[in-house]
Amino acid sequence: MRKKVITIILSLIYTIFMAVGTSFIKSNSFKYLKDNLIIMIILSLLLFLILYFILNKLFDYLDDYKKKKDKTENRILNLFDKHPIIFSSIVMFICYLIYMIAFYPIIMSKDPSFQLLQYFHIDNKYSYYSVLLDKNVIITNHHPVVHTLLLGTCVKLGMVLFNSSNIGLFIYSIIQTSILIITLSYTIKFMKEINVSTKYRFICLLIYALVPVFPFYAMSPVKDVIFGCLIILYIIIVYKCIKLEEKISIKNIIKIIILSILMFLFRNNGIHVFILTFPFLILINKNNRKRFLIIFLVVVSLFVTYSKVILPYFKITPSSVREELSIPFQQTARYVMEHENEVTNDEKKAIDKILGYDTLKDRYKEEISDPVKNGFNKYSTKEDLKNYFVVWFEMLKKHPLTYVEATINNTYGYFYPFSTKWYIYYKYTPIIKEHGIDY
Repeated sequence: MRKKVITIILSLIYTIFMAVGTSFIKSNSFKYLKDNLIIMIILSLLLFLILYFILNKLFDYLDDYKKKKDKTENRILNLFDKHPIIFSSIVMFICYLIYMIAFYPIIMSKDPSFQLLQYFHIDNKYSYYSVLLDKNVIITNHHPVVHTLLLGTCVKLGMVLFNSSNIGLFIYSIIQTSILIITLSYTIKFMKEINVSTKYRFICLLIYALVPVFPFYAMSPVKDVIFGCLIILYIIIVYKCIKLEEKISIKNIIKIIILSILMFLFRNNGIHVFILTFPFLILINKNNRKRFLIIFLVVVSLFVTYSKVILPYFKITPSSVREELSIPFQQTARYVMEHENEVTNDEKKAIDKILGYDTLKDRYKEEISDPVKNGFNKYSTKEDLKNYFVVWFEMLKKHPLTYVEATINNTYGYFYPFSTKWYIYYKYTPIIKEHGIDY
């Protein structure tokens, strides 16, 4: 029964994702779905039944699978079972080595390119997005300072020791790839701890080792890779704490605190993950409420100290508030594009003080929020933001579907597998080269 419920839920979720994704990739809205409702219902039902059948067969096959193994296969599986971290790490490293050689020194994109400019004190767009605390300090917390320092230090190390920033970037790629491989290997060890069968763990290892997204991810120097590893480790320790019936140990308390600190150091919104997690921990695990509360207060205090004391002390400008407002900004831009005739003069003035109203409609791109955010007025006040959100809420009441479509249009690529809008960052290599960094 449990297997059937899981199969139905998975099939239903995937079917909904496919239907919604198809509509948005074709019309950037629910319009295609509504215009072809009967056909879409029939196709969705057919897809649901096919998925249900395939998943059922797959689960039955895995449950009944008792294939005979020769001694070599048994030896390999026994070795995998006995040393999950070492065995998995070696397998993944061998598979990832192909990508490390092919994409030497690293798969560079625009964000880490600009982080390097910040590290080497070179003017860049991020130094213009905020009102700098000190004009002589170019580095900002738009991208996490700790990650910028790690990336920049590796490049500088390569330049000092080998006279090559490429080698510096490769040093970083080795560090990051190692972190990802060890983290993924640890998930396999954790699955063993919770009694997941060897065959499922081995399948998981094959996915980690052979699906290209993992090595590609490892070779991309964006902040999300290390942050993603920290999230995985944090989820595991939280799971263990939820299942824990006795008092949480000092060792686990230290682990949670360290992981929580690293999360907000490697991504600015990492603190949100921590804050949203703890109410559930306190509610679920009654035996450890006091200890969880202490952890919460310690981490929040350290975050406030870091963001309000340490960064300002070094004249490092915090990230712009615009980075937290992608969703409402996209919703406002879409509203203006679709319902411009309903926008009053007062509403135009409120929006203009934040986003620049005259060009907002033209800047709106359904699947990326950067063009809209780029029009943010860095000199806007708290009162301006307050007035903007009053307008935002009034517009929400008038056309809520516009807001829903704006948000889905901006995010459906996360759940729709056939959205392939590639970005080729060939423009950013010259930016680095012209400033003496030879990547």
